[in-house]
Amino acid sequence: MFAFDQDAEAIKNNIADERFKLIKGNFSHFKQYLKFYGISSVSGILADFGVSSHQFDTGERGFSTRFEGPLDMRMNTEATINAAHVLNHYSEEQLIRIFSNYGELRNAAKLAVQVIEARHVKKFYNTQQLVDLFAPAFPKHVIHKVMAQIFQAVRIEVNGELEVIKTFLLQTAEILSVEGRLVCISYHSLEDRLVKRFIREGRFEGTAEVDFYGNRTLPLKKVGKLKVPTKEEIKKNNRARSAKLRIAEKI
Repeated sequence: MFAFDQDAEAIKNNIADERFKLIKGNFSHFKQYLKFYGISSVSGILADFGVSSHQFDTGERGFSTRFEGPLDMRMNTEATINAAHVLNHYSEEQLIRIFSNYGELRNAAKLAVQVIEARHVKKFYNTQQLVDLFAPAFPKHVIHKVMAQIFQAVRIEVNGELEVIKTFLLQTAEILSVEGRLVCISYHSLEDRLVKRFIREGRFEGTAEVDFYGNRTLPLKKVGKLKVPTKEEIKKNNRARSAKLRIAEKI
């Protein structure tokens, strides 16, 4: 069994079992890593997207609005671009793009202008600055949701999360053996939308290719229905409330 994680902290939790190999690397490169180990096909792939609880709960990583810490948000701490760089150096157009596309915020343009005006006065360096900038602009009953969307947007940009998922999914269709299964756990609509569309259409935009006879050519087929956590599971782990699990099988 092979597992992948780019976070050095996660690698510390390696399992002492000769049947298990934990690789420090982005899962978007998993096909290349498996080739190195002489693996050309697998019968099952499990992908757990998103941020880990450890990352959210460690203030120094800058992922959460609950703790004051540096504006980092890098899943791979060796990466060169962090959240502070995005907020301090991105153009207005770039900020609008990430707030709109990755945060799904309808007032993305206004938020971008606020960031640019604020950084002219003082550069961004910690999470509290970002919270303090936007908190007065929203009613108390929505501020937590809005801040989560803003943090999500910046985090996705820093880590290139959606492009990573696309690259990963394309490789799963190549390396799964016939009847091999892909299981994906997503935690927000942007991730789940990519998984759902890839399983249904075999691509992320447009519709599936068709052959000469008009038959759809798909690498995977859906297995079962969308699965979401039960009330009991959410009670045990509240962070599971937004999880969505989809299963597909190699045709």
